[in-house]
Amino acid sequence: MLKPKKNVAAASLLCLSLVVSACSNNGDGNQANPSNDKAANSQTTGDEANTSAGNATSEADPQFGKYEPGIELTTVRVIDELKFASGETIDSNQWTRTLEERLGIKVKNNWVVKKDQGQEKMNVTLASGDLPDIFGVNATQLKQLAEAGEIYDLTELYEKYASPLVKEFAEATTNGLAASTFDGKLMAFPAGNATIDNAPILWIRKDWLTKLSLPEPKTMDDVIRIADAFTNQDPDGNGKKDSYGLALNKTLFWTNGGGSFGILEGFMNGYHAYPQSWIKDPGGNLVYGSIQPEMKTALAKLQEMYKNGLIDKEFGVKDEVKEAELASAGRLGMGYGQMWNTLFPLTDSRKNDPAADWQAYPIVSVDSTSASPQTPASSISNYYVVRKDAEHPEALFKMLNLFGELQFDPKTPKEVWQQHSKVDGIEVWQYFPFAVGRPDKNLTIHHNVVAALENKDASALNPEELDAYNNSLAMQEGTGDATNWSYDKVFGKAGSFSVIDKYVTEKLIKSSEYYAAPTATMTDKNATLLKMELETFTKIIMGASVDEFDKFVSDWKKLGGDQITDEVNSWNATK
Repeated sequence: MLKPKKNVAAASLLCLSLVVSACSNNGDGNQANPSNDKAANSQTTGDEANTSAGNATSEADPQFGKYEPGIELTTVRVIDELKFASGETIDSNQWTRTLEERLGIKVKNNWVVKKDQGQEKMNVTLASGDLPDIFGVNATQLKQLAEAGEIYDLTELYEKYASPLVKEFAEATTNGLAASTFDGKLMAFPAGNATIDNAPILWIRKDWLTKLSLPEPKTMDDVIRIADAFTNQDPDGNGKKDSYGLALNKTLFWTNGGGSFGILEGFMNGYHAYPQSWIKDPGGNLVYGSIQPEMKTALAKLQEMYKNGLIDKEFGVKDEVKEAELASAGRLGMGYGQMWNTLFPLTDSRKNDPAADWQAYPIVSVDSTSASPQTPASSISNYYVVRKDAEHPEALFKMLNLFGELQFDPKTPKEVWQQHSKVDGIEVWQYFPFAVGRPDKNLTIHHNVVAALENKDASALNPEELDAYNNSLAMQEGTGDATNWSYDKVFGKAGSFSVIDKYVTEKLIKSSEYYAAPTATMTDKNATLLKMELETFTKIIMGASVDEFDKFVSDWKKLGGDQITDEVNSWNATK
């Protein structure tokens, strides 16, 4: 799910659609591969796949048939912090046993590393040519493997072996199948969450609004007035001027691997600016949001807020974890972030002060035109690929089918779901090497939980929905603790998904238009350009001339930005 940067650990508490999200911001721009990229001609065909598939498994049940005798597959794992029950490990656990019992598949991990080492370790593995049978990669790595002819053509395997449920997941993943297709061949299975899950949310301490008799924000002017009041009117009542009105962390944005709380996408969207997003100009061409004039206006307002003490003076050296310590200490009242933020990092705020009531609000606009919350073009955290000479390539789909059945099929008994999902507070679903989920599942959970609460009838809920329902019910009945509160603030009637539901219903979402893998110039220049962007914007917020923005735009164009723009528009013309 999302990152510790505890986003992943926190979002993992959410639901399985964030397995690869929150939650899924992997530093690869959340971008996939173009369907018209050049792929190697030396791909194994679907007919060859079917021949190998019949060697060890019953064709009578291609989707769930058990291998007799059993088989061993290799993979590699990039993981977050995982908790294990006594005696369990990443190599031996509930899911490894179920795979062997149900499918006759033993999975061997060639290596296991933490997320911050994952990309480097994977690149070394790809360079060595010593590939595992089945493994997950990012968009850039997928493109490299496809063009080098190192991975299997999954087109016919997908049609034959993927269950209807797994196909539903793939087809509901925004741009997922298109991003995984090269020269008409499906070269990977895309696993991700709904892009709407990444829409910016405005989190505000509602108890402070009430205490200071402040209305809920309707405009950007309201947001700034609230920030000023939270800074200057002693909302915590300790007689000290020690609180801040708006959270901000040193990454500034979530979009390219930054933190999830104290970010600026939602603030900028209020000024109709779309940082690090590719948007259409009036002529239909794609342009980079960070260099548009609306950004300059928003930066000028942030500079004013920083000068007036509404923003933490030390934000430039604080990541989201350090910035969140202000919230935990009761010294912060508002921040733009993601829908899961009450799971992380705001839970500690509630634990330390049971009166702290962080509430999700929609982003608001500076003028009469509604704010459009930006989202990535796709939210794919893993592309599952198969080595071109793997003996049992169809096994990928059998494993995906099993995970889908045990986690999402309504016919799965509650105790079986529980056994494979969450046991004694441990998220055991994370042990599975190839997780997949329904992209829009989180919004559906919200809808079903709210309906059950209103009807006082939870009989139609699946086990995961019932879990969310019980958290909200505990809060409704006044018996909830900080954990119940955290989940209710996401899935409950007034949770963050009520905001996302508003965005969807009113068609406010503004998705990035570019979903391809990084272009050639992006690969060479983007790290430098993003660093220049972060440094310039940070300096402006801290007091440098706002006209530094104009120099940044000029430099961005000269140092590769114009070439990137040409490449992006060439892709757009032929996609």
